[in-house]
Amino acid sequence: MGRQITGRLVIATHNSGKLWEMRELLAPDGVDAVAAGDLNLPEPQETGTSFAENARIKAVSAARAAGLAAFADDSGLCVEALGGAPGIFSARWAGEARDFGAAMRKVESKLKVRRAAAPYRAAFISALCVAWPDGHIEEFEGRVDGELIFPPRGSKGFGYDPIFRPDGHQRTFGEMMSVEKHAIPADGSRALSHRARAFQALARSCLQGNAG
Repeated sequence: MGRQITGRLVIATHNSGKLWEMRELLAPDGVDAVAAGDLNLPEPQETGTSFAENARIKAVSAARAAGLAAFADDSGLCVEALGGAPGIFSARWAGEARDFGAAMRKVESKLKVRRAAAPYRAAFISALCVAWPDGHIEEFEGRVDGELIFPPRGSKGFGYDPIFRPDGHQRTFGEMMSVEKHAIPADGSRALSHRARAFQALARSCLQGNAG
């Protein structure tokens, strides 16, 4: 078992969609969470070469700046026919305006340029990191495999959800309610999304003391 999360926890993201999902995942454990933006914390440059490295950069930066434990996620879509792209650059493909409609069109365009054949295999990967002001860190990862669907379907979720259909399902993440996507309160056998699966590993390790 890892170090237990006690007291206030900073959610180290400035992405409103991720913030909403993280708060929803943490709520059943009664965690007192505050957003990095609400504390006016700076948004660090994500200079890592992996999801885990970028999650660590964000969590460590927030923990040091706030003097509190901080929780960060780095996640993205990895498309097999594009050599794993957009990967850690998933958010950047949406540009400063965070236009994921344009990002999804970019994915489709690149698949056509490469003359990739359907089904377009892909995976969503989420790396989570909890960092404490004393430098201690706990890290977790979740993954869900599936295929890409065009045109996009559904308006729920955020990011690339409308083009991603997880294996074993007929609907995209964009067509699923969050309770189905996350299976909240989640257990390891039912959690579906990459972030929920990573969170389950975190909860088993760092939130056992919050149970009950």
